[in-house]
Amino acid sequence: MALVDLFCCSGGFSLGAHNAGFRVATAYDLDPILTSSFEGNFRSTKLIEANVAQLSGATITAAAGERVQGIFGGPPCQGFSDIGRRDVLDPRRQLLGHFFRIVAETDPDFFVMENVKGLAYEDSRLVLDEGLAMLGDRYALHGPVILDAAHFGAATRRRRLFVIGMRRSRCDALSDADLDSFRRAPATVRDAISDLSGARKLADMAGFDRWKIAKRGRPNGYASKLRAADGIFTGNRIVQHKPDVAERFGGVLQGGIDLVGRHPRLAWDGQCPTLRAGTGSDRGSYQAVRPLHPDENRVITVREAARLQGFPDAHRFHPTIWHSFRMIGNSVSPIIAEAIFRAIGRKLEVATNDKLFTYLPVVPCPAPPHESMDVTDQRPPLHLEPPEALGVRTAQRLSAAR
Repeated sequence: MALVDLFCCSGGFSLGAHNAGFRVATAYDLDPILTSSFEGNFRSTKLIEANVAQLSGATITAAAGERVQGIFGGPPCQGFSDIGRRDVLDPRRQLLGHFFRIVAETDPDFFVMENVKGLAYEDSRLVLDEGLAMLGDRYALHGPVILDAAHFGAATRRRRLFVIGMRRSRCDALSDADLDSFRRAPATVRDAISDLSGARKLADMAGFDRWKIAKRGRPNGYASKLRAADGIFTGNRIVQHKPDVAERFGGVLQGGIDLVGRHPRLAWDGQCPTLRAGTGSDRGSYQAVRPLHPDENRVITVREAARLQGFPDAHRFHPTIWHSFRMIGNSVSPIIAEAIFRAIGRKLEVATNDKLFTYLPVVPCPAPPHESMDVTDQRPPLHLEPPEALGVRTAQRLSAAR
């Protein structure tokens, strides 16, 4: 049976499902930039560029080609994030309702929804509750619950809200105890990135910068699971800061914060703070603050960020640093995703395996689309159904309550 990924972005959630032994049949997203490398990373999954608001359960089942066993995804979080404006009229908030509408229409054995913890706040919780109400009493729920990727072995502290639903006709709700068996001590920054230093530059391919690990010796357990067999990886370009900026960074101790740019300095024996996405040109091209390397006076590279988030070295993002960080910042850590899917598989008594997802050899292909920060985004505008079409009136009610 097949799984479906909604709002797939670069595939962190999908990777966790694959690593837990599930098969992701189809993945949906509207952004051609943030999904530009998805098909290259997941060649057995069909990527469909579509507005989730315009999909139906019937079309999703038809595209999967078989019964859909599970639906998972992280609807856009900007309208709920506690570091954003939390605008109750932000049309992206409606996509949460469409996620649950599709679950109701598709009727899978389980679903997993991920979002920011701000979704549980008073001015947003009604949106979540009305979405869950569409499911009736068919699903036994775990959550909303806040889970941290670091508590499942990641090298980054990333606290996110999850709701996990199990069809009552199959089993009872997932419990804390079900998840506890997959908890692990956090990896450290040292575990994640120390072996990347001194990497040797190789020839670029399809716009991607390529490197090979030069350090001798066996990597630690965390890095060994992420390192490619041939030691080759992409995305290691170092940002060349102005001399005065690099000098300023030099005064920031491990665990400290640059008072001007607010860049946190990573500590070798700690975890990375939450990596954030920033915005595309359609939302002002805001750059998320990137952490500083523990020793070097620079921000971390794309590959270092990917390692901290839990992506393997064979996973490609985008040729540009800007969009690669947007992909990583928008992603669910594959490490916590795998733990959740393994817990679900055990609950459903679905056979899972201990073999990590295998990336096929990289083949030369056209470079992904490149979005300039200086031009208007050329993506088609979202045509979302009004909240009334979902049976909710959240935006109007909250706005009137102001």
